[in-house]
Amino acid sequence: MRWRGRRQSSNVEDRRGQSSGRYARSGMRLPIGRGGGRPSLLILIVIGGVLWMMGVSPTTILSMLLGGEGSYTPQTQTSQNTQTQRSAAENEMASFVKVVLAETEDVWGTIFQNAGQTYPQPKLVLFSNQISSACGSASSATGPFYCPGDQKVYIDLSFYQELRTRFEAPGDFAQAYVIAHEVGHHIQNVTGILPKFNEMRRSMSETDANKMSIRVELQADCYAGVWGHYTNQKGLLENGDLDEALNAATQIGDDALQRRTQGYVVPDSFNHGTSAQRKKWFAKGFESGKVGSCDTFSVANP
Repeated sequence: MRWRGRRQSSNVEDRRGQSSGRYARSGMRLPIGRGGGRPSLLILIVIGGVLWMMGVSPTTILSMLLGGEGSYTPQTQTSQNTQTQRSAAENEMASFVKVVLAETEDVWGTIFQNAGQTYPQPKLVLFSNQISSACGSASSATGPFYCPGDQKVYIDLSFYQELRTRFEAPGDFAQAYVIAHEVGHHIQNVTGILPKFNEMRRSMSETDANKMSIRVELQADCYAGVWGHYTNQKGLLENGDLDEALNAATQIGDDALQRRTQGYVVPDSFNHGTSAQRKKWFAKGFESGKVGSCDTFSVANP
């Protein structure tokens, strides 16, 4: 994919090397006693024990108990020299992600404009190890995800190493497909599809919810394909790029993942779609370039 030298999105939050800050959302106020007096030693010990069990570091606990008044609202802190310690490869990957996000902004911005609407651009958050979002806490093991609560895409760049090695899906357009798929969920969110699904699955059985989830995921794959269609029209794709994306869609199908991890498949537990389905719907969006071709809900067998 020809991405170097192109516009980079400004909608990227780089939180790599930061703590999760999982208590910062609501804060937690310490009891300081009436009249502003210091709490007793027993109270301090109890509070310290509770905070330790909740994962707060001993250093932070000591600082809070010895000095601290007011509420405990730790802000995310960047470790020293994190920026300078990042390799050239990591910095290049971050630049790549910013360019891909910018390309999705251009494509979807035009599609929405042609429909007489304004495209609400999502944010993309780069993180390492763990992160807190409006959808809760997540770790690198979660993989890339979209949170409708804050309209942000989250990705730990180490996932791309997993994509290349563990999932055998190398290539920059395979990496771009991952971002485009999560942006596809953003499209579903702002057009009402994702909220409707989340409402419906509350009254569904697990099996029925999984079946509906497959249709949601396949539509996001198709939307990624639509983006790929217009990216190709710009002349940004190179020989083999489409094959990279199709291979990635194949490698992360539910059946492929289950065979790789447990040696057998359980179709009722599928919630993203089989390799064949994911490949089919990405290709459909890529070939047509039409949002209307991505209606995975009205077909009998997606």
